[in-house]
Amino acid sequence: MLNYSNIKLGKWDLTDLVEDSSTKKFAELVDDIKKRVKKFEDNRRILKPDLSISIFEGLVHKIENILQDLSTVNSFAHLKYAADTSSNDAAALVLQMEKLSSQVSNQILFFDLWFKKELDKNNVQRLIDSISAVYREYLRHKRLIAKYSLHESEEKIINTLEVTGLSALIKIYDRMTNNFEFTVVKKIGNKKIIKTFKNKEKLISLVRSPKAEEREYAYKALFKTYKKNSGVLGEIYQNIVTQWRDENISIRGFTSPISVRNIYNNIDDSTTDTLLSVCRQNAHLFYDYFLEKAKLIGVKKLRRYDLYAPISNSNIAKFTFKNAAKVVLDTFHKFDPRFGTYTERLFRENHIDSEIRNGKSGGAFCYTVSPQRTPYVLLNFDGMMRDVSTMAHEFGHAVHSMLASNKPILVSHAPLPLAETASVFGEILLNEEIYKSLNRQKKQIFLAEQIDDMYATIMRQAFFTIFEIEAHKHIVEQNVTIDNIANLYMNNLRNQFGNSIHISDDFKWEWLYIPHFFHTPFYCYAYSFGNLLVLSLYQQYGKEGKSFVSKYLKILSAGGSEKPETLLKDCGFDITEASFWQQGFDLIKMKINKLKEYE
Repeated sequence: MLNYSNIKLGKWDLTDLVEDSSTKKFAELVDDIKKRVKKFEDNRRILKPDLSISIFEGLVHKIENILQDLSTVNSFAHLKYAADTSSNDAAALVLQMEKLSSQVSNQILFFDLWFKKELDKNNVQRLIDSISAVYREYLRHKRLIAKYSLHESEEKIINTLEVTGLSALIKIYDRMTNNFEFTVVKKIGNKKIIKTFKNKEKLISLVRSPKAEEREYAYKALFKTYKKNSGVLGEIYQNIVTQWRDENISIRGFTSPISVRNIYNNIDDSTTDTLLSVCRQNAHLFYDYFLEKAKLIGVKKLRRYDLYAPISNSNIAKFTFKNAAKVVLDTFHKFDPRFGTYTERLFRENHIDSEIRNGKSGGAFCYTVSPQRTPYVLLNFDGMMRDVSTMAHEFGHAVHSMLASNKPILVSHAPLPLAETASVFGEILLNEEIYKSLNRQKKQIFLAEQIDDMYATIMRQAFFTIFEIEAHKHIVEQNVTIDNIANLYMNNLRNQFGNSIHISDDFKWEWLYIPHFFHTPFYCYAYSFGNLLVLSLYQQYGKEGKSFVSKYLKILSAGGSEKPETLLKDCGFDITEASFWQQGFDLIKMKINKLKEYE
């Protein structure tokens, strides 16, 4: 077992990736990648329709070996940058590695395009049927997106321009927003108290303060800064949306902006449509909850400032990092020994960056370098219960990666709709364990917090996606201003909340604060997908007990080797049916009704 006395807040250790970017070893690795890529280009001449399966699969393995080493140096750069986004050296290294990635991608592109565009249907099927089974869905998916691929010279131009185009815009957004300063102005009588926050995470933690004025001050300070910078940030967003349309709709021929994400996720448009439709139909459940929560905190009607307000004004329990790690690990071990053992590796290998510090990337993430390497986890741990849940969430991602570590790098990553399956399940396991140990009053508080999180990770994310669909349509089809987009977002909020809460005008700038809109358009529905899926899975776990675990591990260990609809149907879940998604909302309704019983 892990020695908990050694667990403390700190930085991660990247030396098992590369000792240092300036060392000879790093330069040699980069040089070796370039040499192997150049040698791989010699295979262009052997790509014939009757290419043997042994040679074809051998070429696939050579690409994988190149990608694993490329991922090592690229990941080192990005993780170093995430640890200190204010570092010019780290930013320069990221740019250098992005250029290398673009160069490598261009040089090996011919093989991908040959298989997707040039090889005839019969020979494609021959190779798919003969290759190792783990690659078959991956190759089928390649042919699915083949009609959206361009000629090699055109793909090379797009890859090259990506570094100084879309990637550069996103980097500017990140550098600006990660280094924002926020001024909170408090009024006490006739006096004004001004406090400056240099770290966004510290400010955001106040939106869950038991003090109404602190919640309001925090949101106002946040949105005042984003509104002040709305000209630049809004311009970045409009350019990202326009480029998304120009490349993917006008040039590649996708049917809609969200269809791009769906197809690359290997999921049908109709499945996503069904998910979002069911979410819209169930918005009223949260109307009821917000009215109930208003009673619990003693107000007539919630303001949007109060959405995550704790229902108790008593002192909120704080966790040390050590205690948080112990409760998460104990929960994971109890569910299945592999969950606990894999999580311990993160601590043993010092792959966790947990402390809050200036310049560090905000939020939390799990970063998988390659299947055989232990993932890295970034946290901004501040001791709140929410931070413990975030820990369980990101550790769930890490377990997911490690369970699929026997898959090749090309198929080890779960498609986006399944990416949250282990992370959300980890949170629910933790929450249910904690809930059992509480008295009646604390159960009421904890249950309200759970429903708050279900709103945030299901309904909020679904409406984020609905906003993106509308924003992409308006930006490319109409001559909209940044104010128009802000008003569009405000209408989205009104549809989402109905009359259940009061929404102040400053929330129209919230969309500028959502990094997924900039980094990965239409990513957010994966949270709704993952959370509703897990609610159904957890209900099944409650019915089946330990016999459920093998089904669940099958889903996680598949990585990206199977189409989501097929994989889940094989395990007894039909995600193409509205009734499947409704099961998740039925469980939410049960929890809301249970909360009412505590009155």
